[in-house]
Amino acid sequence: MTTGFVGDWNRQARTGIAEAVFCQSKSTAQIADILGEATNGQHRMLFTRLSAEKFADLPDSARDALNYEPVSQTAFLGAISPVSQPNAICIVSAGTSDDAVAREAQRTLEFMGQGASMVRDVGVAGLWRLMERAEFIGQHRIVIAVAGMEGALFSVIAGLVNALVIAVPTSVGYGVGQGGATALHSALASCSPGIVTVNIDNGFGAACAAMKALRL
Repeated sequence: MTTGFVGDWNRQARTGIAEAVFCQSKSTAQIADILGEATNGQHRMLFTRLSAEKFADLPDSARDALNYEPVSQTAFLGAISPVSQPNAICIVSAGTSDDAVAREAQRTLEFMGQGASMVRDVGVAGLWRLMERAEFIGQHRIVIAVAGMEGALFSVIAGLVNALVIAVPTSVGYGVGQGGATALHSALASCSPGIVTVNIDNGFGAACAAMKALRL
């Protein structure tokens, strides 16, 4: 049985972003077949939303070929590029509940050879925590801001720093948070200029946008 997967092996040269595979809706057998195709062609590849359960079910040879990180649910196939410009991008997360998405962004950047600073647990419920780190955050050219609940972090950061702010709403929160929809609407409706927004929980997309902006 074939996966129906056709690798876009020229994507790196064409767009600057290497081929990546979203594993959440794929079976373990499909992931293993894709991994085998990439390995046979000696291609580098990033796997996202690869759960610990699916990773554990992969054949031993497949697991051994991957650099897997369970918090972000990401895996690398192939060598990691040397890190460049480590102080260009800062990933800022509102709370520890946002760690998985923040780490997905960080790992995606790492796969692409781009370093990033991390500032964690500085949500606006304790505004003093963010203010203590504002000067450091503002030293970066791009800020990836990761927050759920009401998404207030995006507007506050954009009002403090001279940097492109990429908002990543997360599906963290109760009731009317609506799986991240409230944070998404907050980012889109912000009165702070200079914010661009990616989809809910899309740390991968935020990292790709940051890389393209950095290359301009």
